[in-house]
Amino acid sequence: MGRFSGPLADVAADAGHTDHPPRMGFFTDTSVCIGCKACEVACKEWNAIPEDGLTFTGMSYDNTQGLSADTWRHVAFIEQRKPLGFQDPGVEHGDYSNVDLLGLTAEAAAQGSTADGEDRGEFRWLMASDVCKHCTHAACLDVCPTGSLFRTEYGTVVVQEDICNGCGYCVPACPYGVIDQRKDDGRVWKCTLCYDRISHDMEPACAKACPTDSIQYGPLDELRERAAARVEQLHEAGVDDARLYGHDPDDGVGGDGAFFLLLDEPEVYGLPPDPVVTTRDLGSMWRHAGVAALTLLGGIATAYAATSPRRNRRTR
Repeated sequence: MGRFSGPLADVAADAGHTDHPPRMGFFTDTSVCIGCKACEVACKEWNAIPEDGLTFTGMSYDNTQGLSADTWRHVAFIEQRKPLGFQDPGVEHGDYSNVDLLGLTAEAAAQGSTADGEDRGEFRWLMASDVCKHCTHAACLDVCPTGSLFRTEYGTVVVQEDICNGCGYCVPACPYGVIDQRKDDGRVWKCTLCYDRISHDMEPACAKACPTDSIQYGPLDELRERAAARVEQLHEAGVDDARLYGHDPDDGVGGDGAFFLLLDEPEVYGLPPDPVVTTRDLGSMWRHAGVAALTLLGGIATAYAATSPRRNRRTR
């Protein structure tokens, strides 16, 4: 882990890439996500991902439910009984003083109250486009036996499906539960951060399609600076819950190549609060296993040596 810590971690150089471009990544600002799912559609179209059907849960407008082998971008819809706040967009749409909106009189609507005097604004949507995090220390890379998973010169993590043997070791290794196997052949699939596009100076399909710039692509260091400024702006505007997730190079995965601005705790979005690379303790585990094996062999040898004279005496 030590070699990946700190803000200047050069994962591309560690992977053997010399004279490489800056590390690239995603910054997803959920505060401006409108839940249009254009990113999901663009991702599927560009990468020729099979249509995996829609599951009408009856509980949410989110009918793709989560990331999978056939959903590399997933927009979550989270409904909360929490004040959104009274926002003035500064756009004049005309005089609607005579319109009764959801039981609101014109006077009550102007005051932010319902017709019976109750305060309104107690409901909000949280929308967030999730994706592979392209971790600094990626456990999926550690456990892949074929080299199907590799680190690109941009610092991203990509699956080469043509040499994936379907062992599935990377699936439980991912601390975010991102990687998934297709049922028809067992191979794993996930976001490539559009490796084919960025290799030709093109923006990833999801970021290109996002109408609000909720998904931003660029050099990771620049994105972190931009994200910090955005959080400060939201705090000044009174949005105290705004916080960054996955940006810290000193967290349990060395920081993510795809990080997020959230408006609530990570658990609300289905994200682990303190992700840790699952292979962190492999070295010490193997050392302890080796010590245990040597101790066992030593015990067997001692027991054998102790019984050898007795066998010799019986033989004589």
